Amino acid sequence: MNSITNKVSSLRQATATAIVKVSKQETIEAIQQRKVPKGDVFEFSRAAGLLAIKKTSDVIPDCHPLPVEYAAVSHAIDGLNIVVTVEVHTIYKTGVEVEAMHGASVTALTMYDMLKPIDKEIEISTIKLLNKKGGKTDFKDSLIRNFLCAVVVCSDSISAGDKEDRAGKVILNKLKQFNLNAGLYKIIPDEIDAIQSTVKQLVSEKYNLILFTGGTGLSPRDVTPEAIGPLLDRTVPGIMEAARQYGQQRTPYAMLSRGIAGFVENTLVITLPGSTKGTEESMDALFPYIFHIFKVAEGMRHD
Repeated sequence: MNSITNKVSSLRQATATAIVKVSKQETIEAIQQRKVPKGDVFEFSRAAGLLAIKKTSDVIPDCHPLPVEYAAVSHAIDGLNIVVTVEVHTIYKTGVEVEAMHGASVTALTMYDMLKPIDKEIEISTIKLLNKKGGKTDFKDSLIRNFLCAVVVCSDSISAGDKEDRAGKVILNKLKQFNLNAGLYKIIPDEIDAIQSTVKQLVSEKYNLILFTGGTGLSPRDVTPEAIGPLLDRTVPGIMEAARQYGQQRTPYAMLSRGIAGFVENTLVITLPGSTKGTEESMDALFPYIFHIFKVAEGMRHD
């Protein structure tokens, strides 16, 4: 079973269909008139389909148990074909495609079982996924051309050569997953003047995104928020709220991060924790969703 611990919960939806083909019009009429000996075919198969949706992880080994927030099973008659449509919604870290297809297949199989005493030539065919949405690919916005990003590590010990940078390299590796290479990777001490001058330089060079790591904690030398806060023209509180919420689900210490985010002119500045794990989790929480902010900002400038 694949790990989904680094994924973000979102509304995920899937619709699947299956076709039950009967061999004679009399079978269709028996279904419509509720004269099938085993009972109401549509209602029994609908109940079976709903149960199958909720039990998918019990029979498909690699499927994760997940909360089913909504499920619907419907039938439509088209000649001698009965089209089963199943729709499933969840708010979770993984999608519900298999749940929808499992529901469709069990609905169809239940119909077959109920109809076989009166029709020996029933076929089940074309079990397929019609659509899905809500996964990471749905939130992956295309970036503006010539996108420039910088990674800045704030640390006295790393700057002095006493420690090796790991958090900054995590950011660089995460950016590569989205086909981004940092135009600048820089290590500076925990000094307000050094932080502010770096921001001003990169803003003047038209960088789109600056990612700081380090200096967001509570030690006396953690001054990154104090340095960057006065420079922000527009704060975006939800960015770090999302990162802290994501981290809080993994460690109670995430609440101690004082990271901030916002725009300095047209440059988005985000301050991430200095710990390797904290930085990695923050990147997972924010990317690729953060790219949408540049699409919105670009549209506003064109307006």
